[in-house]
Amino acid sequence: MSKDEARFPVSIEIPVAWGEMDALNHVNNVVYFRYFETVRIEYLRRIGMLDVLSTAGVGPVLAETSARYRRPVTFPDTLKAEARVSELDEHGFTMEYRLVSQAQGAVTTEGTARVVMVDFGTGRKAPLGEALKQRVLQLEG
Repeated sequence: MSKDEARFPVSIEIPVAWGEMDALNHVNNVVYFRYFETVRIEYLRRIGMLDVLSTAGVGPVLAETSARYRRPVTFPDTLKAEARVSELDEHGFTMEYRLVSQAQGAVTTEGTARVVMVDFGTGRKAPLGEALKQRVLQLEG
């Protein structure tokens, strides 16, 4: 399966705000990471990760992130932000993102993130846990 055909089980719509544009009349590069964060949080909500955070003192921390800008986005537009987990391991996972412009009918941006679980009491890596792994696998289908 090619990357373009990859299944993204979490998809939300994000309207582009006028204030997200920069002096060059397109969405500023930093804003894309907020879009990624928005769909990442929705993904974490769907697998119950936010409940674990509030009860166990263990939660996800962004260790690394990247973006590949393919086409500029301008106001007005609405983006379909998509997320999937492409790799799971003992202490976390790798996510992939895709932003699709309604106005352009095309993928504008792709991204990745490495997320690790951290015990906030000790500041050390913590196991992802079998229950969360199973929820990810179930969501991913």
